[in-house]
Amino acid sequence: MSDCPLCDGTGWRPVEKNGWRAVEVCSCRQTAKDEEWWLDQAQIPHGFRGRGKDFEHFWVVDNKESLQWARMKARDFVNRYPLVEKGLFFIGNPGVGKTHLTVAILKQLMMEKGVHCLFRSYQELLHQIRDSYNSVSRSTESEIVRPVLETDVVAIDDLGAERISDWVEDTVTYILNYRYAQRKITILTSNLPDTAEDVKERSPSGRYAVGDTLTQRIGLRVRSRLYEMCELVRIDANDFRQSVQEHRR
Repeated sequence: MSDCPLCDGTGWRPVEKNGWRAVEVCSCRQTAKDEEWWLDQAQIPHGFRGRGKDFEHFWVVDNKESLQWARMKARDFVNRYPLVEKGLFFIGNPGVGKTHLTVAILKQLMMEKGVHCLFRSYQELLHQIRDSYNSVSRSTESEIVRPVLETDVVAIDDLGAERISDWVEDTVTYILNYRYAQRKITILTSNLPDTAEDVKERSPSGRYAVGDTLTQRIGLRVRSRLYEMCELVRIDANDFRQSVQEHRR
């Protein structure tokens, strides 16, 4: 790809559309690989690979505006890529479609634009990095972390699922700082409320425990960086899976 005269090795060819300058994926980056190959490369779990995990199957329950807004932001992100300056950060209760939208973004970027993507569970990623320190482990920290640092678009699902420690904060800070400095796009999701006020809104009693907010789970350094590198997309809706189960009763 480095010798391509159309894109000078960037993978993106400059074009003009309706008088506006834009870019589109270069033919040197397009391959004959099928969808399963792309999903394997992105390490998308098999449970998220069905055709239902796309924008068309993202149901807007009860005409919720925040669900419509989240789907619109996700689609707009794909349409504008690579002319985007920030990633997306989906926050909301479990079961509102955050992972669904994230996978839909990755699938469309890979299949339509040939973008190299990676999907990682936050908790699983930390577990694998820790496990690499074990003398009997077959993986090294570098082998696990390098793809998270270097892949064009990385999605980290369920941020904050593990309670913070100095090691967790340092590790996540390093990954996000590297991607920010290298202008790599990151997409994240979290079930945690962003602020103490959000906790009160979710709790009928108005009480919350230490560690219930995103900042308390990931640390102030990480949260500060996220403000710079991602656009926050709040989804205020009920658990879709629970709603389906109640509807079937």
